[in-house]
Amino acid sequence: MDFAEKVKIVRTQLNLSQEDLAHELGVSFATINRWENGSYQPSRLARKAFDDFCERKAMNISKEND
Repeated sequence: MDFAEKVKIVRTQLNLSQEDLAHELGVSFATINRWENGSYQPSRLARKAFDDFCERKAMNISKEND
């Protein structure tokens, strides 16, 4: 599973809009949209924020293959 798929899965399972997830992670709506479309990869800091968010929400998303 690539990063784009992970972002979309987490967001939909938590019933969040792209804007809601962006707010949670401290990034823009456009950033979440680009991540989900696979047109942009996150910085290390943004990726850590996403991973930490998943951990806080008890989302078991593998960190492999992204």
